[in-house]
Amino acid sequence: MVYLPDDNDITRKLSKEALLETFGRSMEFTKSAANILSGLRTSSISPNNISSCIETAHQVAGCDYEYGSSWGREVGWMYGSTAEDALTGLTIHGRGWKSTFCSPNPPAFLGCAPPGGPATMIQQKRWATGLLEVLFTPKNPFILTLNGKLQFRQCLAYTWIILWGLRSIPELCYAALSAYCLITDSHFMPKVGEPVIFIPIALFAIYNLYTLSEYLRIGLSTRAWWNNQRIWRLNTMIAWSFGVLSVLSKLLGQSDAVFEVTQKDQSTNVDDNNANAGKFTFDDSPSFFLGTTILLVNLTALSIGLLRFRLVGGDGNGSGIGEFICSMWVVLCFWAFLRGLFGKGKYGIPSSIIYKSGALALLFVQLCKWV
Repeated sequence: MVYLPDDNDITRKLSKEALLETFGRSMEFTKSAANILSGLRTSSISPNNISSCIETAHQVAGCDYEYGSSWGREVGWMYGSTAEDALTGLTIHGRGWKSTFCSPNPPAFLGCAPPGGPATMIQQKRWATGLLEVLFTPKNPFILTLNGKLQFRQCLAYTWIILWGLRSIPELCYAALSAYCLITDSHFMPKVGEPVIFIPIALFAIYNLYTLSEYLRIGLSTRAWWNNQRIWRLNTMIAWSFGVLSVLSKLLGQSDAVFEVTQKDQSTNVDDNNANAGKFTFDDSPSFFLGTTILLVNLTALSIGLLRFRLVGGDGNGSGIGEFICSMWVVLCFWAFLRGLFGKGKYGIPSSIIYKSGALALLFVQLCKWV
């Protein structure tokens, strides 16, 4: 018999069969896990047992080891979210364990981000979906703080991470707000002559200069900073929005979140490695439908605003330079989509996406005028 504390710190007795059902079919791993969870200190591994430990590691690492056990529900790699790593770490911290920052030299686990647009969007959508799913599980940070051993600061950190996807809602609103103001000749930003205009200017300048200094301090270039600023806006407004919709559909029982495999683009074509290096790639995914619509809405709003200013001039009560700058900033962040409007092949946005996005952009303009 072995005594194990459960998540509520109530000691329970498990038989050998129950241990195997919980931890899998490896007796070596079962003993080790039971001793760790019960707080017992085990002796160090002797050199004579290294070979048996290696065999046990191979057995536990097998893809069929968890079959027929509670692995993934009570212990081990937690399931129930497409971001199992975050859910697993949250569960471990909720049991009172502490993590240690490991920074080996040379750095380990380095890789390359997906170079193409479709793979990037799928990966970001999967992360946003999986992280937001954690909020609706019995192991979310709030429950583990109240009923578990998760510290308050850990709760705040996990909450900030799992709520990534919800940032898409205000980002989309702000992207549409400047366009709405230009179309309806209204404003939400202070006028140039008002002293309060320096507040948003200072916030904008301080944030961008500080993030740029972080990149330069670690040896990265200004171009790397600018590319990351743009891709973060794309991921937040497009991929994370679909992540929120995926979780909402799951909660309403309309569909279930699935693990979308990220396709790896590793082209050996000489032309791709030179002339088209760094170009954003597109397909007929709904993600690019939303991004193209945002771009066309802001381009239309800028055209309407400039045309009105040239014909009737500014009366001081309508849209000002602040709305123009905000809308232009959105266009600059979606510069890859602007190039995709005129691109060809996989580097161009499909015609079907452009037509649908154009129709939705015109509908947005009409709704703004009706309102």
